[in-house]
Amino acid sequence: MGVHDGHRERMKESFLAHGLEPMSDIGALELLLYYAIPRRNTNELAHALLDAFETLDGVFHASKEELMAVPGIGEHAAILLTLVPQIVKKSAVSKTREIVQIRSSSDAGAYMLPRFQHEQDELLLMLCLDARNSVICCCEMAHGVVNSVEASTRRIVEKALKVKASAVIIAHNHPSGFAIPSREDDAFTQSLYSSLELVGIRFLDHIIVAGEDYVSLSDTGMLSLYRY
Repeated sequence: MGVHDGHRERMKESFLAHGLEPMSDIGALELLLYYAIPRRNTNELAHALLDAFETLDGVFHASKEELMAVPGIGEHAAILLTLVPQIVKKSAVSKTREIVQIRSSSDAGAYMLPRFQHEQDELLLMLCLDARNSVICCCEMAHGVVNSVEASTRRIVEKALKVKASAVIIAHNHPSGFAIPSREDDAFTQSLYSSLELVGIRFLDHIIVAGEDYVSLSDTGMLSLYRY
């Protein structure tokens, strides 16, 4: 039996009995790292990670390369740490399969919000609906800079026509800001509204996401301004 085996077993038993809530951030990371680093004191590595990235959120937002720059963190540990938030996101997105019809901005927000979890880049998504507002598909239309109005509008219209959508909802995030529409958001929304109207597709909403918060431009009344 290794020198740390007894400690590891106690940590695992504590987790099974009480969950992560009583554990410190250091303890939670230490426990997680057991499954990538079998024969080393992972408490030291947990301290090093939090020293480097300040918070658990910072650790889980770090890239594989950034994580491997921390002494003692090899490829297996780095992959495990980058996998965790993606698994959490995938789990949250899987729950939205229960939402088969979009009846309100709340439905749209509940469907779209999980898809932006742990996303540090700007992301533009489109939700395509049939005549009964049932979900046809949700697809990524841009990643990175999403305010290229002409290009993004053309791609969205082409995709909506291809899947025979009767209506669409778009959503994009402000990774380091607030869920407040910018002038660029307004211009893009107006351009897209006009383009979709020309081909007979209803533009139901534009959801702007920031963290766990979101704003529906339909609820604010902005979309109604484009009808005139």
